[in-house]
Amino acid sequence: MARLNLETRDASGKGVARKLRRAGRVPGVIYGGGGDPVLVSMDSRETFNLFQSIPVDNTILQLHVGDRKSERALVREVQVHPYRPELLHVDFIRIRRGVPIEVQIPLHFVGLPEGVRSEGGTLEQVIHDITVKCVPSRIPEAINVDVSHLGIGDVVRAGEIDMPEGVENLMDPGRTICGVAVPRAIEEEEEEEADEGILPVGEFPTDEPDEAGG
Repeated sequence: MARLNLETRDASGKGVARKLRRAGRVPGVIYGGGGDPVLVSMDSRETFNLFQSIPVDNTILQLHVGDRKSERALVREVQVHPYRPELLHVDFIRIRRGVPIEVQIPLHFVGLPEGVRSEGGTLEQVIHDITVKCVPSRIPEAINVDVSHLGIGDVVRAGEIDMPEGVENLMDPGRTICGVAVPRAIEEEEEEEADEGILPVGEFPTDEPDEAGG
């Protein structure tokens, strides 16, 4: 289990947060799980490196907060600087053994769609992660979605995803996850053919020969 060292802090506010960041610390808070919120701070470099090496949304962390009892938690929200690789604030939510929680899990698309392999289509990924509910011990690193059977125009909807045992899919079952689109060249050709059959406004088709052609 990934581990992160934190220290408690007594004060909050923008001024305190700026002072912590200048000292190489990131302000944060631990809340939920039936306990009181705890204001904390963490080493900027250690935290940044850790978050670069784990799936931040669904990895259980062992938080060691000074002399307090260590706590298991998930990262609930990370605020980052708009243009620098710098963490501004981190929210952690406590987890309790056996109590279901909602988490975001990445989707891994497995296989080469038939419509891509033999018909030149393109796999378009509409959704890249999915919201699920499960106890902490059953949080998957990712959920695989088999797309090898998809032909041109076929889609996979959220309700069609095979979920691991004990993991509940909370997404609208009718929502499109991915699909195989028509090859662009064919799409453009069909559009051109459709355009050729369109008459200017005010003109209508006729079977009568034009005057020039007799």
